[in-house]
Amino acid sequence: MTNRRIAVSLLLVVLLVLPATSAWSQDPLPLEPDLNSRLDELYDHESRLFIMLYSLHGDGKVDYITGRSVQEYTRSNYGNPVYYTEQYPLFYWWDHTMFNDPDQDGVNGNERVYQENIEFDIARYKPCLFNGQPC
Repeated sequence: MTNRRIAVSLLLVVLLVLPATSAWSQDPLPLEPDLNSRLDELYDHESRLFIMLYSLHGDGKVDYITGRSVQEYTRSNYGNPVYYTEQYPLFYWWDHTMFNDPDQDGVNGNERVYQENIEFDIARYKPCLFNGQPC
């Protein structure tokens, strides 16, 4: 067998063994950040997701986002919203990629790439300015 045939055979074996969703250049998804790095939280009524926005670098720029399924939504005695969510997120947004974790078991390597080259559109939730300040 020639070297070229061996190389092609090895490539075919590698392609058949590797899962289709693996990304060669994609860094692994970081663990969910500590609450101290949380910048904001939002509730998406359409998807029933409780969304938390984080700054991993501590520079005030959102660079990591989680979305947890909401089991129940109520108001406190003072009128503040109270969300009862799943323990772990269903979705993660990081490095222009949205990951799905259907098992909702935390970051452990079984997350799937849901969509690449996507930005989180915060304007969907906070579309306006009031006196030059975000609403």
